[in-house]
Amino acid sequence: MGQALGCIQVDQSTVAISETFGKFDDVLEPGCHCLPWCFGKKSAGTLSLRVQQLDVKCETKTKDNVFVNVVASIQYRALAEKAQDAFYKLSNTRSQIQSYVFDVIRASVPKLELDAVFEQKNDIAKAVEEELEKAMSHYGFEIVQTLIVDIEPDERVKRAMNEINAAARMRVAANEKAEAEKILQIKRAEGDAESKYLAGLGIARQRQAIVDGLRDSVLAFSVNVPGTTSKDVMDMVLVTQYFDTMKEIGASSKSNSVFIPHGPGAVRDVASQIRDGLLQAGQNN
Repeated sequence: MGQALGCIQVDQSTVAISETFGKFDDVLEPGCHCLPWCFGKKSAGTLSLRVQQLDVKCETKTKDNVFVNVVASIQYRALAEKAQDAFYKLSNTRSQIQSYVFDVIRASVPKLELDAVFEQKNDIAKAVEEELEKAMSHYGFEIVQTLIVDIEPDERVKRAMNEINAAARMRVAANEKAEAEKILQIKRAEGDAESKYLAGLGIARQRQAIVDGLRDSVLAFSVNVPGTTSKDVMDMVLVTQYFDTMKEIGASSKSNSVFIPHGPGAVRDVASQIRDGLLQAGQNN
């Protein structure tokens, strides 16, 4: 009924193009408009002012001769103040944008090696956006955003890159492991040296205490038992220690100690050697 009366409705975020006898007449804003057909007026079509998105997949070659598929996402919209240009000057907007994207990507990517393409994808997106903005502004369109959303090398190249990355990470891990083992060995050696030093210090103190104790015992025995000599006291002490040692060896079921020569008569020879050593130590002190 509205069309018969020459009335049309324009939806929100949309403009309509009216013509009079086939010639552009006006841009109609959202709302209801009267276009009396008897005066040659009609609606030539509508133009959406919403942001639209176009994904473009472009195959090209890098500087190091690797073929890649670059996927660019272009967000654009028609300008209401240039609706006449946007409606009449381009017959296929998406195809025109795609051609410009192909041109810029195939001019930019061949100057870069594969790794640089990944690193400089924002620069590539900026170059595409600048070129599109400059070209499409003449046709009444605005480029809202340009993104390089994906870079896909050949499958064999991707596999090789993953292997290189894995090998590099394994090399770093091996170096770190070797460094950790080196530190452990150094710390273990330092601990072993410190342990041996303290053990040696303890043994030295123990022997010094034994020497001091024997000396005090000999002196005390000589004072308390008149007529005994230092030799008599040492012989008695060594015989006592000999029997104490034999007792401990006999009490142990897993003892593997062997005395050569063995027997009480051998104590005299051992006693003379120990006595000479103790007396020499006492003179040095």
